[in-house]
This record gives sequence, C-alpha cells and structure tokens, in this order.
Amino acid sequence: MPQTSVVFSSILGPSCSGQVQPGMGERGGGAGSSGDLVFQDGRLISGSLEALMEHLVPTVDYYPDRTYIFTFLLSSRVFIPPHDLLARVGQICLEQRQQLEAGSDKARLKSFSAKIVQLLKEWTEAFPYDFQDEKAMAELKAITHRVTLCDEHLLCPRPSQENGTVKKAIAQMTQSLLLSLAARSQLQELREKLRSPAMDKGPILKTKPPAAQKDILGVCCDPLVLAQQLTHIELERVSSIHPEDLMQIVSHMDSRDKHRCRGDLIKTYSLEAYDNWFNCLSMLVATEVCRVVKKKHRTRMLEFFIDVARECFNIGNFNSMMAIISGMNLSPVARLKKTWSKVKTAKFDVLEHHMDPSSNFCNYRTALQGATQRSQMANSSREKIVIPVFNLFVKDIYFLHKIHTNHLPNGHINFKKFWDISRQIHEFMTWTQVECPFEKDKKIQSYLLTAPIYSEEALFIASFESEGPENHMEKDSWKTLRTTLLNRA
Repeated sequence: MPQTSVVFSSILGPSCSGQVQPGMGERGGGAGSSGDLVFQDGRLISGSLEALMEHLVPTVDYYPDRTYIFTFLLSSRVFIPPHDLLARVGQICLEQRQQLEAGSDKARLKSFSAKIVQLLKEWTEAFPYDFQDEKAMAELKAITHRVTLCDEHLLCPRPSQENGTVKKAIAQMTQSLLLSLAARSQLQELREKLRSPAMDKGPILKTKPPAAQKDILGVCCDPLVLAQQLTHIELERVSSIHPEDLMQIVSHMDSRDKHRCRGDLIKTYSLEAYDNWFNCLSMLVATEVCRVVKKKHRTRMLEFFIDVARECFNIGNFNSMMAIISGMNLSPVARLKKTWSKVKTAKFDVLEHHMDPSSNFCNYRTALQGATQRSQMANSSREKIVIPVFNLFVKDIYFLHKIHTNHLPNGHINFKKFWDISRQIHEFMTWTQVECPFEKDKKIQSYLLTAPIYSEEALFIASFESEGPENHMEKDSWKTLRTTLLNRA
C-alpha cells in the first residue's frame, strides 16, 4: 500500500566564484575592502549597488570575471530593472571613454571599445529577454552607437581593420539578439496554442465502458519506452525556462523591492507551464488507474506505472518519477486496498524510499548528487540527463532567498547570497541544455499530452464505483458525490 550543486564553473571561461583571475586586471585590491566592495579570500562577498555596477564595467586593464557577469546580471534585477542598469552601464562607459579620449591613446581606446562590446555580447547571449523592453533596446543601441562613433572619430580618415571588427561584432550581436527574441516569442505563441489535456468529468453512474476504450497500455506497453518519451517531454518543456525566469522566484517574493520588470507575467509563464505539466502527469496516472473497471487490469496498470517510474529514476528523470508517484498516492488511487493487495509493491517501496520527504528529502538529494556526478563525467547524452524534481528545486531557491537577507547592516548588497543562488541556477541551466538521445514517438507523446484526464471529483466517483466505501467518512463522501451528480442531472 502506498503511504500517503556541486560545481559552479564559469559560464564562458575558466574563472570561477568571482575570484580575481591572473591577467584580468582588477579594480582596487583583491582582498579586504576596495572602495565600496568587500572581498574575502579573493572572493567578492558584498558591496553597494553602485560599486557592483562599476565592477561590471570593463576598463582598459580590467575585464570582469565571467561568473561575476552572470551572477550580477542575474541578481541585479532584484534591485534595478535591466533597462535602468543598462543606462547606468552606458553612463559609466561614456565617462571612461571621455577620459581615454583626453589622453589621445588610440590603442587603449580600441581595447576599451572591444571589451565593452564583449560585455554587451555576453549580456545579450545570457539574458536576451532583458532586451525585449523598448527602453533596454534603445539603451543598447545608444551604447553601441557611441562605441562606433568613437572609433570612427579617432581612426579616420585611414580605414581601420579594428574599427571594422568592432562594427562587425556589434552587427552580429544585434542579429543574434533579434533572432533569439523572435524565437522566444514564437515559442510563447506555440505554447499558448497547445491545448492542455482535456478534463473529463468521468462516469456519471456505473456504466459499461466502451469496448475499444483506449488506455496508456494500448498505446505503449513498454515501461522503458514510456519513460524515454516522458524524458523527451520534460527536456523540451524545461528548455524554455531561462535563468531570469527562475530569478523571479526571488524578485517576486521580496516585498521590500517595489519595482517589477516589464514582462514579469510572461517570464513566469514557462515556470507555470512546467509546473502544470507535473500536475497533469500526476492526474493522468490517477485517471488511467481509476477508470479501469476490472481489478486485475487495475493491478496491471499500477505495476506498469511503478516500472515506468523506476525507469525514469534510472534515466535521471526525477521530475516524471515524482509525478507518477504523486499520482499513485492521490487518495482515489491510494484507497483502492483490494487492488493494491494484488500489487507486488517491493519496487514501489524502493521508489518511495528515494522520495521519502524526511530529513528534507535526504534520500532524493543523495540520488540527485549521484546523477549529477554521473552527468559531469559522462561521454554520452544518455548519461548526462539530470531532471530534478522542479518543485523541490524552486523551494531550494526560495529557501536560500528567505534565510539570507538581501542587504547587510551596513547597507551593502549581500552578494555572497547571490553567488549561492546563481550557482544553483547555473547548474540547473546546464541540465536543461542536454539533448535528448531517445527516438521520439509522436503517437505516445500525443497521448501523454492530450489524453482526457479526470477531475478530482470524477476520480473519487470512479474509485468508489470500483471499490465501495469502507468507513463512515468514505460513505458520507460517496453519498455527497451521488447527491451532487443527481442534482446536476
């Protein structure tokens, strides 16, 4: 009977954790306090917002650590909208450019221009959605226009290969950004057009099912194949989640920060859609079990889903595994004692052990760590698959946010907190980029995504019709349901 990150490597290079890297240059010292920045063992742990913004902008002799770029751009939206940050970056760049122009050092100015373009390139690649805002796009055009004019002014009348390179880099960056924004917009429209699984009210009263009623076993009777198709769906859906979407978990729940970035509702759509998929899969499992009339077939259905969940675990698809277990633990399924008595539950007990919520899901986290290590050492896409339980991942991010303050007593931003959040989000994004190695079966996927699922009320009706109520509470519930249905008729 059922009972009711390891390594944060650089995004674009070998540097990590905000430590000053050889040859990168630095703003001030690498330890202790540097202006309004505080370092500990060479690691940036706090600073004022203004100082952190200045630390983002390159100089002739300095380029920020790439994990700092990712972490600050990711976390900054908690404190300042992206278009306002971009405007401030442009202002700092302009001030530095004016100082370099006064020195009339063309080589240093060219170096500075190239670094600014590189910073913007990394920004637009990591967070293209920041530039859907018209204000942000206008600021981007303004900064790149200044960089281009600056080079043209200093390097004319003689044609310059460096100037051409900067112009080309800006053009390529802009084109890639527009393509990325267009792709996301198209994906959003496609997601909205795809209908959710139809909600079936279920049987009104006990009736014989159609002779040729289709169920999941009629579409796919191989647990491994179904687990692979579930993994396909998981990876396709999770790939539409972006780092800034996950950061909304922090920025939306911080009541002290009043600003809201434009498009927040759109950004959270991908999170909600992925969460809805989990719920739909759980309800589909319950529906497939409860609508089976014969006990022998219900037993077979339960054992099939147990095997599917086990294959999901072996693949590293913990989200589908948890959804299947949740579906079998729903009350309309869990109460089917006569059916469960015929099920060989040893394998199910193992699965429930892995997902035991005690000690903050310690067993699951151990399994997730093992899958993560396997992924890091893997040579094939098959071994790289890690799909965590999304609800638990979201709770972990929220927990990190709640137990650490955004600001320290001296007013500094607690950047150590955002290193930790960024590390987890970066690891999650690494998992979402794995290409699914399994062959896609459109017929099976179509069934999984569009098969009618029962409402909670319909699940109870089907459950009581299969195995009658056994105690006073169940008898009262069944009586209430019947009365409700008769009144509707």
